[in-house]
Amino acid sequence: MHTLNDRQRAAATHDDGPLLIVAGAGTGKTTTLAHRVAHLIERGTPSERIVLLTFTRRAAEEMLRRVDAIIGPRASDVRATPGGPGDAGRAQRVWGGTFHAVASRLLRIHGEAIGLPPAFTILDRADAEDLMHSVRTTLDLGATGRRFPQKGTCLDIYSRCVNAAEPLEHVVKTRFPWCADDAEDLARLFSAYVDRKEAHHVLDYDDLLLFWRGMLADPGIGPVLRDRFDAVLVDEYQDTNAIQAEIVSLLRPDGTGVTVVGDDAQAIYGFRAATVRNILDFPTRFEGAIVLTLEHNYRSTRPILDATNALIAEAAERYDKTLVTDREGGARPSLVTCRDESEQTDYVIEHILGHREEGVPLKEQAVLFRAAHHSLALEVELQRRNIPFVKYGGLKFVEMAHVKDLVACLRLAENPLDAVAALRVLQLLPGIGPRTAADLAAVLAESAGDFEVWVGRAVPGAAKEQWPAFVTLMRTLASAPPADVAGQLHAARVFLGPLVTDCYDDAPARLADLEQLEMLGSRFRDRSRFLTELTLDAPQWTGDLAGPPLLDEDYLVLSTMHSAKGLEWRVVYVIHAADGNIPSDMATGSVEEIEEERRLFYVACTRARQALYVTHPLRYYAAGRGRSDAYGYAQRTRFVPDRLRPLFAEEQARPAECDPDERVPVVATTASIRAGVRQMWE
Repeated sequence: MHTLNDRQRAAATHDDGPLLIVAGAGTGKTTTLAHRVAHLIERGTPSERIVLLTFTRRAAEEMLRRVDAIIGPRASDVRATPGGPGDAGRAQRVWGGTFHAVASRLLRIHGEAIGLPPAFTILDRADAEDLMHSVRTTLDLGATGRRFPQKGTCLDIYSRCVNAAEPLEHVVKTRFPWCADDAEDLARLFSAYVDRKEAHHVLDYDDLLLFWRGMLADPGIGPVLRDRFDAVLVDEYQDTNAIQAEIVSLLRPDGTGVTVVGDDAQAIYGFRAATVRNILDFPTRFEGAIVLTLEHNYRSTRPILDATNALIAEAAERYDKTLVTDREGGARPSLVTCRDESEQTDYVIEHILGHREEGVPLKEQAVLFRAAHHSLALEVELQRRNIPFVKYGGLKFVEMAHVKDLVACLRLAENPLDAVAALRVLQLLPGIGPRTAADLAAVLAESAGDFEVWVGRAVPGAAKEQWPAFVTLMRTLASAPPADVAGQLHAARVFLGPLVTDCYDDAPARLADLEQLEMLGSRFRDRSRFLTELTLDAPQWTGDLAGPPLLDEDYLVLSTMHSAKGLEWRVVYVIHAADGNIPSDMATGSVEEIEEERRLFYVACTRARQALYVTHPLRYYAAGRGRSDAYGYAQRTRFVPDRLRPLFAEEQARPAECDPDERVPVVATTASIRAGVRQMWE
């Protein structure tokens, strides 16, 4: 505890009453929360009676590693076998993980009490969309004579209703007004979608939270779940939605043992149904709650803090805090006016290279923007000048078709009623289309998931050669020991190999991905855990064989503002700070949306440790990047009003080319010019 400042120490050693830690940007919230967990354990709270809820698995693991470093393992906790459960330290028995992961774990244990089979499978986003599309097709909603929302939009509307606890009519009216005429059909679709999930024993991401909340609210099973935990801690509480906040309340109705940490100024995920109201209303939800504010910033210089404090002070509603720092000196943030996007690009690159020459690596510099397409012109110029960069985003590993194919085989073996998995696997076989696959899935469901029903089944001629081997594979997987995950993956990979080669391009890289998946499977104790972890905490990317070595391994970071949350760099460039981009013209429909855009701009600016540049192009071309002569002028973002301009060092991206004193004397006059014109008719 000696490394904490007074506010952090007070938060870490707080008693059992409900506690809200309002942690400003760069004030050490992770350190504080880790010490809070360590204090609870050292005080005598059993590790297994503590639940730590985060928004990424990595955040939970990092937090628990810090806890172990703080308290150290007790001799009685360390097993004789190196790497055994006790060898990791006491903190590893804490229920740490995302809301969805903890929900899944509890549902595996207690789900039967509410009629949920333990072998349920979890749909990822793409699978949920496919199931929604299947139901949409069954109801023939695409043949209404007018445009009906596609599967992705339908799922977005459904998920918004569930997570924000808002009626369908309200969601459609405020978020999806172009779907207003389809509200009645959407209601039918969502009811059928819910019924289909129930019949197939599958849950989507939303169901994990809904079912956890449902169990907690039940007078029978609810007390059993509550009795598991003495302390509930939540990281990034400003990012919770209505259901998640209700789960926390139901876990500890009187607030005893509840600790949440967050920053209302960084609540930027309203599009995911997160609501800043949860953190603002925490003292109202839990009577007697204590609010402790962390204001000592360890990241940015004083001029940057002065500017960002002023930016967020404009917010309509917030916890009052002013971040302070011991890092004196440094330059004021730059507010740069550019003639157009091209000039902005040149300015940013020149300063990136200038900072690099001054000893700031490219990795310590980041360009942040509101929308992914805002960086396109910059990317082209970076490539032309041979400046390496990485851009956050891309297709996730488990969203790749060949990976989903292999996982679907195991999902079907785990839950033969999972029609989404069945349709995907069956249509890999040549000659089997959607209708035949649906018929075969229905036959399997009617037999209660017994793969024997497929033996000798008539299939299209193109599939006859591979059908017996496929049925044998599924029977083998269904009867395999649950612990032999790698063996099951190997069997499925061997069968799928030729199909992947026939169906997809770049087959060697795809087959290598499947080998990686098989190796990953060896780390899991059973198939159910493997499928759950892969769905809820999927790898973000995969790679082919290493290419030629990069002699310069440095690279610039390009990132959307949302993706930059939680990160920091020595130098940050916030580009396109023009109204319509910041705030986005798609997020100005209400005061709440504009306030969230303000917080997003604040988050971007507070990523800077040493230098901050905010650039504002004046001219935007109608067709973009100079392909048309039609243009208009943009205004500087409303989030930097005139009264805040003194906190910035204002400059023009490209000043006048020559000194006024060095200009060539002007000989022409208006009279001489007009005299020349008169000669045309006099």
